Amino acid sequence: MSGLVTTPNLQSPDDFYEALIDTHQGLSDDQSHALNARLVLLLANHIGALPVLREALAAARASGDLQAADSPANHRSTRTP
Repeated sequence: MSGLVTTPNLQSPDDFYEALIDTHQGLSDDQSHALNARLVLLLANHIGALPVLREALAAARASGDLQAADSPANHRSTRTP
């Protein structure tokens, strides 16, 4: 693998999103965060290449408004990854 794939690459993105949301159903916030952490580690292990993982970390951090995401107004009772 050479470089991070940032173009759409999921065969069934809606099905994946539904499965991801279903996986979080019934979990507390702490359990949901722990599940996300385990998922990140599993996928990082699958990728394996540290340069690609560093690129993904940088892209994920740069792609969102982290300050807005941390504001209390953005916390909802429903769980979304």
